Formats: sequence, C-alpha cells, structure tokens
Amino acid sequence: MKQVVLITGGTSGIGLALAEAFLGQGAAVAVCGRSAAALERFSRAHPDALAIQADVTRGEARIAMLQAVADRFGQLDVLINNAGTFVERNFATGSGATRDLEQEIALNLTAPIQLTGEVLNRWPGITAIVFVTSGFALISPTRAPTYGAVKAGLHAFADALRRQLAPKGTHVLELLPTTTDTSMNANVTGKKMPAAEVAALTLKALARRRPVASAGSLKFLPTLLRIAPNAVKRMVAAM
Repeated sequence: MKQVVLITGGTSGIGLALAEAFLGQGAAVAVCGRSAAALERFSRAHPDALAIQADVTRGEARIAMLQAVADRFGQLDVLINNAGTFVERNFATGSGATRDLEQEIALNLTAPIQLTGEVLNRWPGITAIVFVTSGFALISPTRAPTYGAVKAGLHAFADALRRQLAPKGTHVLELLPTTTDTSMNANVTGKKMPAAEVAALTLKALARRRPVASAGSLKFLPTLLRIAPNAVKRMVAAM
C-alpha cells in the first residue's frame, strides 16, 4: 500500500518540492493551498495527486480537507505542517506593528497545532508528523520578531509532542531549512539552497527517524548559540 502524505502549503516553494519528492518515491500525495490558480497548476503538473483548496486557519476547512484525504486514500501516514508566512514588524515605529497579527499567529502557530490534534484524533497511529520551522525559532530576527516568536512556539510544541508520541512510535520531525530559493526569498541576496535539496534532506531525515533536519549553516547554529551567543546575536541583528 502506498504511503499517503498531506502537505499544507504544498503548491509552491518547499511544500511543492516536498510533494514532488514524495511523488518521486511513489507516495500518494495530497496538498492544500488557498490559491485556486496555484492548485490548478499543481493538478495539471501532477494529475495523480490530490489538490485541496483550504485555508488551514479555519476549522471547518481543515475538517473538510481531512475528509477529502480519507475519501480519496482511506488513510494518512505523514502530515507535513509547511504552510506559513513571514511578516516584518517594527515595534520601534510606534504604529501599525500589530496589524493582522492574529492572522500571522493563526497560520504559523495555531493552525499547525490544531491540524495536528485533528489528525491524531482521526489517525492515532500516523507514522510521522513534520513541522517546518526555521533557524529563527532559535534566535529571532530583528526585522520580524513575531515570526521568531511563533516559530519558537512551534519548535517547543514539536519537542514536547515528540516525547508524548514516542511510546506510540510516531516520528516527529522538525525541519529547519536554511535560506531557500523560493518566491518568498526572491529579494534576498546571498547563497540560497534549492528547494529540491531541502526536500531531499527532509526525506532522508524521515527515513532515518531523526528528530531534527537542518540544512546549510543552520547545522551549526545550536552549537554557536552555546559557545558564542553574542556573536550570533550581532549577526542576526543585521538580518
């Protein structure tokens, strides 16, 4: 029986690369997104996959999405919480810093937690759950403090969930991608990792049941934070 994988935000960037990597391994793949046009493009390119229009911040949309997966495949083996957004906020300006904050928190933190709970209620024996966080979960970026805050929250949730689900054998993986060559980072200068390489790293970490998959310079970030925290903070201050 094919492995069934659900990827939120799976029509572009890392999510799309993950979908294509799993399809390449023969898995049955479902993706969700909010853009009908992006979903249509995905379906044309990958007619055997399931593309679902869903806003994961809405409870009824999540439930309908899981029902669509059940109707099409009958099961779910891997959940990948990938959908997210990066919002810059400057609290020093004194105005507008919290505009649309609830939406940012809902998409980046609340929705993946709620979806994970709903998936576990429906498929308690799921094989693996993946959370796409960021190196900013470990040290928050100056230009986007709330992004760092929500990713830190997701990092903490993944860590505790891993311990809770260990007796059941469910693998909880946290992916900390380095700066990736996606549309979100189109204006970012410097070295960027191809999304396909991030996807390959993720599949390798799943196969080896690693708790964390980090790419590029992020492999060394936890060590640097221990031995040279001030230097890392000065580097992040420029980000």
